[in-house]
Amino acid sequence: MFKELDPILHSQLRLAVVSLLIGVKEAEFTFIREKTNATAGNLSVQVQKLKDAGYIEVTKQFKDNYPQTTCKITPKGIEAFEAYVQALQQYLKVG
Repeated sequence: MFKELDPILHSQLRLAVVSLLIGVKEAEFTFIREKTNATAGNLSVQVQKLKDAGYIEVTKQFKDNYPQTTCKITPKGIEAFEAYVQALQQYLKVG
C-alpha cells in the first residue's frame, strides 16, 4: 500500500530547501537562494511554510548593518524528510 506523501515536502522548492539543510544543518537565505535558483520572494514564502510546519527554524539578525536570515533544520524536519524518502522508496519498489 502506498503511503501518502507529505504535502509540505512535495513542493519542489520546499523539498530542495530541506534537502539542502539536511546536508549542511544551517544555511543563510542567500546561500539557499543561490543553490535553489529561486527568487527571493518565492523562497521567502516557501521558507515561511516550512517554518510554520516546524520543519525549519529561521533566525533573523543584523550582520555589519545588513539583514541576515539563517535557516536551520529541526529534528521534526529531519524526521519528516526521512519519512518522505521512505515513502518514495515504497513507490519505487512496486512493480
